[in-house]
Amino acid sequence: MIEIAFQEGDSKSFEKLLREHMDRPIKHYEKELASLRTGRATVALLENIKVDAYGQMMGLRELATLGAPDARLLTIQPWDKSVINEIEKAVLASDIGASPTNDGTIIRIQLPQMSASRRDELVKLLGKKTEECKVSVRNIRKDFHNEVRDADKKHIISEDFAEKLSQLLQKVTDQFIEKADQMHEKKTAEIGHI
Repeated sequence: MIEIAFQEGDSKSFEKLLREHMDRPIKHYEKELASLRTGRATVALLENIKVDAYGQMMGLRELATLGAPDARLLTIQPWDKSVINEIEKAVLASDIGASPTNDGTIIRIQLPQMSASRRDELVKLLGKKTEECKVSVRNIRKDFHNEVRDADKKHIISEDFAEKLSQLLQKVTDQFIEKADQMHEKKTAEIGHI
């Protein structure tokens, strides 16, 4: 439930609050996209991996320096060599799609060339994540619309101002949906690029 302090004629603060709420699913979607593997190696592929180290689950970034020295190679250099085997197990258990090699001081992950079927799977997964983002944006629009409608019914704001806010709500929603579509197109092109 969203609490909106309506003030007749003040659409700026309404729009600001709306954009703040709609920015959240877009930011989440950006993180999701970063973790999707394209043709290039990126440390974002490793960032969500959790390692059982020192008796607790820790993020890989908290335990090691991550690197991507070339297009198909990732490196993990632990600060404490005693956790290198736990890091290797965590990478093996992840869905990264490549096996790590451990030389005692650094873990190297050579990423294989992606097959056409794997690219197709990623495009489908990307479509699913894009739709989840759009649904989140639309749900925020619905919540804001309900608040506007309730304020209109309770005569907190005038009918004309409620109509103006509804139009603004749809305009901003369309902008965020378009942004998600653009991000989808860009990532689809990256996945398709060999």
